[in-house]
Amino acid sequence: MTLTRVAASLYCRAFRTAMSETKGNQFRVPVRDLPTHRHIVVGGPFVASALAGMPVRDALEAPVEDPDAGEAVIDADLYADETTVFANGTIKGSVRVACGRCVGPVDVAFEDKLRVTFLPKHELEADDEKLEAKAESEDGVELEAGDLDLFPYDGDAVDLEPLLREALVLAVPYAPLCREDCKGLCPQCGADRNLAPCQCEKPIDPRFEALKGLKLPSRE
Repeated sequence: MTLTRVAASLYCRAFRTAMSETKGNQFRVPVRDLPTHRHIVVGGPFVASALAGMPVRDALEAPVEDPDAGEAVIDADLYADETTVFANGTIKGSVRVACGRCVGPVDVAFEDKLRVTFLPKHELEADDEKLEAKAESEDGVELEAGDLDLFPYDGDAVDLEPLLREALVLAVPYAPLCREDCKGLCPQCGADRNLAPCQCEKPIDPRFEALKGLKLPSRE
């Protein structure tokens, strides 16, 4: 192999490695790059992993890496003030879950503003200890809105993946419906009553079961 081919081979190998690392770390934003903008797109397999274990997701019995589980897009501007990192932007997409009545697939769209503060892990742990101490000394602790969007970062980069996973979970409705007038499944045979009328008879109240064969005297 000539030196030219060796150099070309090494270059291609380095390029593939760099692309692989970039792809695998798309959520990590080096602090040295701030201020910066990030546009992150994830597909079905990521959404499926984020929602795994939720009853309304597992009811679909979809593949582990379901390509149709949904999608999400983050557009955020990140900047730093000393050791504090701020992320402002939007997060939007859709998640596919099961209807609470007929268990059919439901695509739920969502869009939220992104207002997140990242603190070094040791600073955030110190703040948590202060809040716990305050909670023990008082009847209750009033948290500010910003306290609910704090994420830790450790090292030289912030990780946007946890907040994206949290946003996907929060996007799932408590009782999703495929439509407002969904008729649901027959509790006896399990048929989808949206597709065809169910012929099952309404079960007799067990309290009246003893009266089922009772014949009343005729009035003559």
